[in-house]
Order: sequence, then structure tokens, then C-alpha cells
Amino acid sequence: MALTRWILPVLLLAPAVAAAQSEAALKNYFEGRPVTLKLAMPGTESGVDIYPADPKPLDYPHYAERLKQNGTAIRSGQQAMVTKIRVKGTHVEFQLDGGGYGTMGDDTSPTVAVPVAEKTMREKNLEAELKRETDPDRRRDIKEELDDLRDDREREDARNRAEVADAQEQKKENIRQRRLEGGSRFNVRFRDSLPASILTPAGLQGALAEYVTFEHVEGEPLLAGLPTTAAQPPGSGLPRKGMTTGEMEALLGAAVDSSERKEGRLTVISRSYRSGAGRIAAEFVEGVLIRYSITSE
Repeated sequence: MALTRWILPVLLLAPAVAAAQSEAALKNYFEGRPVTLKLAMPGTESGVDIYPADPKPLDYPHYAERLKQNGTAIRSGQQAMVTKIRVKGTHVEFQLDGGGYGTMGDDTSPTVAVPVAEKTMREKNLEAELKRETDPDRRRDIKEELDDLRDDREREDARNRAEVADAQEQKKENIRQRRLEGGSRFNVRFRDSLPASILTPAGLQGALAEYVTFEHVEGEPLLAGLPTTAAQPPGSGLPRKGMTTGEMEALLGAAVDSSERKEGRLTVISRSYRSGAGRIAAEFVEGVLIRYSITSE
């Protein structure tokens, strides 16, 4: 019985210990390393959500909406440093250049309080005197002075509102600039639980290989076991989701036709290209390829 009381807590603690050890291994391998982004990263701590086990790992319209709302902190083709790895529940945070603006301690509200002009002691005394005064001439004089004092307060309130409006615009600009300088992150998510493979450097690198180019560090072996479908083979001549319109044109040349339509609040640009594989119909949101199809000509 005593042995059972000791074994059970140890068994319950084992997964947490394993996760901590895996996090330590990921930290030791990735933190401080340079990587190059294959897609633009939004300037927010929400970052980009990747679901490696799903048929569609990246929700491109949702991704484009975050870019639109928060701006681009790290551009496609730009190098960034891995600044923190965190294993949390059913996802792994892969933080870049600070992890994104909006974490604890970051002020994300553009609101500035509007000070209200308080009644002066003179105004309060006159209001009290008016209640007691019975002489019509004196009451008229008191009311005129009260009107002047109230007009002064209203003018002060108007000045305060104008100054606050300017301050709020400045604060919005400051927040926008800080978002552009605060880095971003990938959240590698799973619906149920983290597989053991993702808690290894090779597994995490494989999950992000379509979106990140990992720089090899001199003296360390290249990681093995990466998915062969993580990126298009060299010379394939085929597009991949996440390409920009510029990358698409560099691969296939100028589009032969183009149109646009609305899907909710998003504008979807449809473009057609000719290639050796056939006619490629591609759709872009915010300049990012979200889907394409190929038909023979």
C-alpha cells in the first residue's frame, strides 16, 4: 500500500517531466539560431497558427486577416532569430525576434482617458447662493456669472477632447510601430495532444519546413527525418501555397488574366498562368497564394 502511494504520483508526474525535458531539448537546439521566413509574419503575439496533422495546416484567409489587422513584422525572405521555444498544452510556440507585440506588459489599447473640467469652488458657491437668494436682480447676476463659468468649463472640455484625440492617434501610431518591431511567432498546434515526434528538433523543424528555411550551424549534423513533402523539389516548376505574387511570377511569368471577388471582408484575386504542366488557376489573398489548380490545355 505504501509502495502504491509512492508510485502513483511518480506515474502522474512522468508526462510533465518528459514534456519539460523535450522543451529543454528544443530550447537548446533552436534558441539563438537564425532562420529565414518563407511567408510574411504578422506583428502580433497571436502569430501564425500551424496544424501539421490537418489536411490544410494553415488557414490562409485567417492568416491574411491577421496580417491586415497587425501589419508585417517579418517579411518573406527576411532572416529572424529564434528567441524562445515554449511547450504549452497542445501546441509549441516558436517565437521569432521577441515573439510578437501584445504579450504581458505590452500596452495594446489606443484609448486615452478624457479629463473632465471640474466645477470651481466659485461655481459651487454661486449655485448654493442661488438657491437661497430671493432678490430678482441678484438672482439674475448670479445666473449670468454661472453661465460664464459653465461656458468656461465647456470650452476646457472641448480643448481636452481635441488633445485626447491627437494623443490617441499618436498612441495608435506608436503601437503600430511597436508591432512592426516586436517580432512574431508560429504556434504549432494539434487538436488533441502533442505527438512525441513534434517534441524533437527534427519533428518541429519538419512541421515548419514549408514556412521556414533553417540555417545550418557549422559543426552540427543536419537533422534527419524531415517530411519529403514539406517543400517542392527543386526544378519542379510548380507553385506552393504561401508564395507571394512576385514569387509566382518569377516561377511562371506574368499572369495571362486576372480578376477579383469578395469573400466576406477579404478580397480574393484570381490569376491564370501557363506552364509546362498546363494552365494554372491561382487565388491570392493579400498577395499570398491560398490555393491553385492545374488543368491541361
